[in-house]
Amino acid sequence: MFPFVRLAKEMVKARRQLPLGLTDLHVTQHRVWPWDLDGFMELNNGRALTLYDLGRLGLGQRAGLIDVLRANRWGLTMAGSSVRYRRRLHAFQKFEMRSRAVCWDDKFTYLEQSMWKPDGECASHVLYRSAVTDKNGIVPPHKVLEAMHQDPTSPPIPGWIAAWIKAEAQRPWPPMQETDTPSLKSVA
Repeated sequence: MFPFVRLAKEMVKARRQLPLGLTDLHVTQHRVWPWDLDGFMELNNGRALTLYDLGRLGLGQRAGLIDVLRANRWGLTMAGSSVRYRRRLHAFQKFEMRSRAVCWDDKFTYLEQSMWKPDGECASHVLYRSAVTDKNGIVPPHKVLEAMHQDPTSPPIPGWIAAWIKAEAQRPWPPMQETDTPSLKSVA
């Protein structure tokens, strides 16, 4: 189940904090609860992605995005992600989440988020490609930023994000179908 209570708490906290620019760092504190665990008694990888929602929405609140979405009847969607899990987070362990937008192009905004253990080790890092949508499809990021009264010019796209964008453009869509793969019988 989605952590609606945690989301409400984070949104109230974000409303009380100073405003941020979209590329500024939004930092929040969290704890791994028993319902966040997998069978190995560590933060479940799917739950980690759900918890990352809390950081992005808090960033959106502080940057003024949430108000602009409501005013324009726009939606927000994730169009891709790439995650690295490096350290385990266990039951009741505290962690810090860091969230920020890095850059944008003509369609998407690229956000990075990370979870940090109290000892300063990074537990996981995710790169998201997100889009604002309306009834006609994707709303260009420059239009969204203008509505937020922020500079619509993107910071330079870092090489590692540009490489990911290029790799994603080569990925087949729709994904391979059963008819696209060699038969297991012909391999044996």
